[in-house]
Amino acid sequence: MSFSSDAKAELCRAKVDKKCCALAESYGVLLYCNTFTPREIRIITASDAFAARLPRLFRRAFSVGFDVQPDETAQGKRSFLIREKDKIEKIFSAFGAEADATLSHHVNFGVIEEECDRVSFLRGAFLAGGSVTDPEKRYHLELATPHHSVSRESYSVLLELGFTARETQRGGNHLLYFKQADVIADFFTALGAPTTAMGVMTAKVEKEMRNTITRQINCDSANADKVVSAAQEQMDAIRRIAREIGLDALSEPLRDAALLRITNPAASLADLAQLSYPKVTKSCLSHRLRKLTDMAQSLGEE
Repeated sequence: MSFSSDAKAELCRAKVDKKCCALAESYGVLLYCNTFTPREIRIITASDAFAARLPRLFRRAFSVGFDVQPDETAQGKRSFLIREKDKIEKIFSAFGAEADATLSHHVNFGVIEEECDRVSFLRGAFLAGGSVTDPEKRYHLELATPHHSVSRESYSVLLELGFTARETQRGGNHLLYFKQADVIADFFTALGAPTTAMGVMTAKVEKEMRNTITRQINCDSANADKVVSAAQEQMDAIRRIAREIGLDALSEPLRDAALLRITNPAASLADLAQLSYPKVTKSCLSHRLRKLTDMAQSLGEE
């Protein structure tokens, strides 16, 4: 199963005991489903859990059944259909509309006055027209409806619950979407899917840990490259001095620093400072090695 399917399965475990919540959830389903017209209601889903929930939901909300519904053992996409005029009129009436007089759909906010109803409405919208990408890949949740007014008014419903969505269009559908892991997790928490929310946040934490480790490795690698480059430059300088004038010509501090570098070609400055005798600071050793490098450059110029 996909992450989106698992999310819908968890949402479908919410009870449909309260009639007002069942009505609000059904409202979200209908406004975000495939077809909701005065002639036909058609809901298509590939979610097993949603397919099992739909008949119970409509009986609780409208006391009606589907004219055509798939067998319980059906697999893949399943279609639920209502064409009986009396049933469709009853459903439209439940939302304060007349089937024959409806030209375009709008959200009747009177049906979702309470917060529990708004949550149920968005649950239905997600079950019928929503999807969420596996957070291991990227963060993206969207609600898609063919009705422009419904999308705009759903934006207001989301705002009332504390969510600010982005808007776009794709293939004749109007989309509201989120691309932030924290917001997606909060959305699922609000809708009653804490396990899905935890999955989103766990994926985010793991991604951040991997990114932190990668940055640290890259940083360590860059530092190691700098150490090797600096050490090689110092070794070349010391070899030139030894060849041109000999190390015995150096002062004792510089000769000690040169011998220390020659015998520890891969060591960092901090390690060399620890190995020095008598002990010197890292900055002091760096100064001596820099003097050796400058001296070798001056010999080259001569």
